[in-house]
Amino acid sequence: MTADETPGFNLRLWRRFVGIARPYWYSDERWRARGMLALLVVLLLGQTAFNVLFNQETGEFTSALAARDGERFWASIWRYTAILVTAVPIYALHYYVRDTLGLRWRRWLTDRFLARYFHDRAYYRLDSDIDNPDQRIAEDINSFTQKSLYFAMIALGSVIQLVAFASVLWTISPGLVYFLIGYAVLSTVFTGAVFGRRLIGLNFFQLQREANFRFNLVRVREHAEPIAFHDGEAREMSSLQRVFATLYSNYQKVLIWQFRLNLFQYAHTFLTIVLPTVIIAGDVLSGELEVGRAIQAAGAFAAILSALTVIVENFEGLSRFSAGVDRLHAFSQVLGADEKAPETIRTVHDFELAVKDLTVLTPNHEHLLLQSVTLQVSPGQGLVIVGPSGSGKSSLLRVMAGLWNTGSGEVTRPAGADMLFLPQQPYLPLGNLRCQLTYPHTERDISDEELLQWLRRVNLPTLAERCGGLNAELDWARVLSVGEQQRLAFARALLAKPRYLLLDEATSALDAANEEGLYGQLASLSITPISVSHHPAVVKHHSQVLSLSGGGRWTLHEAHSYCWTP
Repeated sequence: MTADETPGFNLRLWRRFVGIARPYWYSDERWRARGMLALLVVLLLGQTAFNVLFNQETGEFTSALAARDGERFWASIWRYTAILVTAVPIYALHYYVRDTLGLRWRRWLTDRFLARYFHDRAYYRLDSDIDNPDQRIAEDINSFTQKSLYFAMIALGSVIQLVAFASVLWTISPGLVYFLIGYAVLSTVFTGAVFGRRLIGLNFFQLQREANFRFNLVRVREHAEPIAFHDGEAREMSSLQRVFATLYSNYQKVLIWQFRLNLFQYAHTFLTIVLPTVIIAGDVLSGELEVGRAIQAAGAFAAILSALTVIVENFEGLSRFSAGVDRLHAFSQVLGADEKAPETIRTVHDFELAVKDLTVLTPNHEHLLLQSVTLQVSPGQGLVIVGPSGSGKSSLLRVMAGLWNTGSGEVTRPAGADMLFLPQQPYLPLGNLRCQLTYPHTERDISDEELLQWLRRVNLPTLAERCGGLNAELDWARVLSVGEQQRLAFARALLAKPRYLLLDEATSALDAANEEGLYGQLASLSITPISVSHHPAVVKHHSQVLSLSGGGRWTLHEAHSYCWTP
């Protein structure tokens, strides 16, 4: 992170906050949202009014006790009880409405970010500088919506409280009001200057390190089997300890600065208990002011000081909130940049697949993979791509599939479901066996018998029975072998019947008989294969062979005359 990007609580942060928050209040839900916000303000006014009444009655029954006036005391107690019965529902309703509005706001903002995250495959092209987008969507949005309303109500409540109690305090002691303003300004400026940028920056990095540690733990869970095969426990534990050490080190710094802030906050808090009493003690001792009025003054003083020093009292929470705003803003900016990213490789949608004068570079323009490739793959005339590792075979498939666009030239391809990509490691989504076969169009109404037939066609005749039926939900990546996963993914492809099927080592874990059986079904379903493979036996299922030799070089051969060289 550069110096210019260092988080801070300033005008720039305010603009970032407004940029994230504003769309909701002008969206389709704006009237309901504004109505709930207006209700919150009314409830907050009610709370403040009750606080003034509570403070007044506290002073009244205290004065009655000091004067030994029983009738006055019990009258005040009955009034206090009546106020209490009325106030409790107002307080409870305020928090319910606030949290409900926060939840609705979170739902809307989450939907907005998810739409941008999946739009134009932004999730696939996210810049590596943006860490843990999952945390930013799941946690930072939640914190943003809830804390925004929390601090907004605190700020508004402080203004209302200031107005409500200022008149009370002025009638008791104008000197207290002047002292109060000077004390509040001094403590607020001191807090911002000493603790501001430092604590916000540390909290920003703490959120980042917590997310990195959680990501590494999830990674161990997802790759448990290969780690166990390699006896990699010591290495993984050492890696996790290193990640946690950075988390621990940063949090130690957070604790040191929080300790310093707490020293100031507690000194500030305890001083406010005694200061108003000291200032008006002379009037009380001389008899000019009742004890109850002194209690009222102390209560009003505390209320106004809390309103004026709201930043001091909530600085720790504000620093964490500010860090979350910075993270969410950075995520929003990257999603916006992805939406505007220029496509240097042109894509044209047509019936057939072809590439013209295609040059492919790595995403960061570091290496040339292919140069000036021109070819056409007509329906029924498959293409197999061969060559050494790193020569650009899988990269070419990604360009054909529309995932990469770094380079130049033109790709003509069918749109949407007419092209399907099968990677070497199949993606098995969360869900039942039926979902594995119909993904991503899981809403399709396909009979059990037809699904079982497709399983038989890929030599998985007992899979449904073995796993508990088509509606069984299991961790399929752990339950099935890689070969079974590849056959299940192939069944999904056969069921989808795309015009072109891109296979990136999609049968690498299969024996020759199973591979032959799968490829043999493509022609009868009018599916044209575009394959990357190291198995010579697959060549006969294609009409052309594209041989890549690295450095952008390539040659195109007729499959029937191609001589495979290992």
